[in-house]
Parts: sequence; C-alpha cells; structure tokens
Amino acid sequence: MKIFRAVRIGAYAAILLCLAVAEYSAKSTDSSDAAGRLRPVPTLTGDIRLHKEFYSRLLANSRDVIVYLPPGYDEKRTQRYPVLYMQDGQNIFDAATSFFASGERHLDEEAQELITGRAIVPLIIVGVYSIPADRINEFTPSRDPHTNRGGQADLYGRMLVEELKPLIDEKYRTLRDRDHTALGGSSLGGLVTMYLGLKYSAVFGKLTITSPAAYWADEEIVREVESLPARTNQRICLSVGTQEPALFLNSTRDLHQALIRKGWTEGTDLAYMEAPGAQHGPDQRSHRTTQLLTFLFGAKSKR
Repeated sequence: MKIFRAVRIGAYAAILLCLAVAEYSAKSTDSSDAAGRLRPVPTLTGDIRLHKEFYSRLLANSRDVIVYLPPGYDEKRTQRYPVLYMQDGQNIFDAATSFFASGERHLDEEAQELITGRAIVPLIIVGVYSIPADRINEFTPSRDPHTNRGGQADLYGRMLVEELKPLIDEKYRTLRDRDHTALGGSSLGGLVTMYLGLKYSAVFGKLTITSPAAYWADEEIVREVESLPARTNQRICLSVGTQEPALFLNSTRDLHQALIRKGWTEGTDLAYMEAPGAQHGPDQRSHRTTQLLTFLFGAKSKR
C-alpha cells in the first residue's frame, strides 16, 4: 500500500508540474514563449469576437471570453442559435494564445466546415479563458488529499450560470433552454464540465468531456455519477487518448463504466471514444472535434 501511494503521489506531482509549466507559459505576453520559441501567428477562422476582461463579482477576478459566431449570423437577423460553452477558451481556436506549445483544438475551423457542409446545425461557441493562477482551484470540486489544492468549482459554476450565461444570452441571439445549451472542456476542464454538468442539468442539456482529470480526489467524480438517483436527461460525449498518462486513461474508463451502469446508452445519449495513440494535448484532441460536434449538434442529436 505504501508503494502504491508513493507512485500515485509521484504521478500527481508530475501532472501538476506540467500544469504549472503551462500556467507559467500562459503568463508571457511578448512574442515568444517561456522557452524562447516564437509564438505561432494567430489561426482564427470565421467570425470571432473577443470580450476583454470579463469581470466576475462572485470570483473577484477577470478573464477574456472569446465567441465564435456561425456563418450568416449578421445577415439572418431573426435566427437564434444553440450555444456551446468551452473551458480554457484560449486553447480552442488559436495556436497563438494556447498555453500548450503543441497547438489548439481547431474548434473554429471544424465548426465552420461542418456548418457550411450542413453536417451540424449552426451554433455559437463561447470560449471561457482560464486564469493560470486560479485554474486548478476553479476547475476542481474539492480539495485533493494528495496535493492539498483545489475546491472552488461550485463558485466557478455560479459564475458561468449566474453571470456569464445571462450576458451571452443578452448580447447574442441564443436559444436559451437546456436542450440547446452545452458545456465542454478537457483535462481539468473536462472534470469541471462533468461536475457542473450534473449539478446544473437543468441548464446544460449536452456535455462534451475530453481527456478529463477524473482521477482527481481518488476519482470523486466517478462516485458522483454512481450516487445519482437516476440517469440525467443529458447527451454526453466522452473521449480519451490511449497514450495519455495512466491516471487520465484509467479514470476516464472508470467514468465511462459508471455512466453505462447509471443508464446512459452508447450511440443514443452517450458517445465514447478511445483515440488510438493520442496523447494529452489540444492538437491531439482536435482529431475528435468532428465527433463531438456531430454527436451534440448534428441532425441525429435532436431529441
């Protein structure tokens, strides 16, 4: 038992070190990253709006919010659109702002192509920037016993539901009901998406969870699913890479099995993928973007 505990704490420490490096890199504001490499040029596609310094009274901090609007948004003045809220907004559209040296998730390019090809319904994507110094605390539902960090996800969730969503609904032509509102994220962002998605199942009818840090606090999120009185009426897209750290891969598999046992059905209200050879990074996750968008917003996703 002592050997197992030592290995597990070592793995936690290694992962948190990687997160700390990402946080340090994200703080750089010049044209090079922490290692001195030139930053990529911006890679934005489509109609992108940036809202600088969105202030949260609840969290007493500010963050940028980036919004992708579908083709024809300005011309179709009466049309309203479903919304996908994504954590770590700096990583989803633009390699120049991503805190991973490996790149971005290409959600803008994929959405643009799928919408133009009529493979999915037109949608709005809202990228909520994470704050480097606060990311671990805001994205975790409880304090982890191995690292003594985390535990502010409930407050972060209130910011999303009580402050940000009303602002987006006021500024843009959104479909505001739960069936047209989705929440997504990866890594720690995937963990907080699963947690807040269940907590606010009346707000978010669709969840996309990629490479989640489901290991947090000895797989507390798995126990959350197991403790549900019944399956929630939500569509969930869950994925992980087979070459990700074992903590991610194994805990995601446990989360998948918990969802199945609770009543979700693959191909109906649950999509699950283990991407062969994929590692832990946004460029690797970008290959699963088509799957999540078509499952949640394609013609077959309509209830």
